Order: sequence, then structure tokens, then C-alpha cells
Amino acid sequence: MPKCPKCEKEVYFAERVTSLGKDWHGPCLKCEKCNKTLSAGSHAEHEGKPYCNNPCYSAMFGPKGFGRGGAESHSFK
Repeated sequence: MPKCPKCEKEVYFAERVTSLGKDWHGPCLKCEKCNKTLSAGSHAEHEGKPYCNNPCYSAMFGPKGFGRGGAESHSFK
């Protein structure tokens, strides 16, 4: 029986959501930044973790100076 990468509990066939090459519980497939529940295939991935396509993934890993504007489009040092 596969284990959910988020909660590490067994994932039964009836509750399985397959994404990023792994089986998840539906409620466990959430954006790592904003915690929004995601659906399989409609999100981005970075280092094996799911993120909303927009705005989370774009703001965190997209080109600097682009995106939503404001503080997230500027790199503070």
C-alpha cells in the first residue's frame, strides 16, 4: 500500500489522488506556500513539492522583477 508523501499514512484506492508521480490523500495535496488544496495536474512542482501555478510558484521561483508586483517582485537583501 502506498504512503502519502505529506502525512505518511497509507493511501487507499478510493481516496487516492495521483500527482508528481506519487499517491496522495486529496486533502493532503496542498500548496506548500499558501496551503490551498490542489487538484492533480493543475499545479507546479519544485523539488518534489506542490505549489499553486499562480501566484505562489511564480512569485517564489519565477524570474525576479515579474509577477504580481509589489514586494514579491523585488529581491530584498
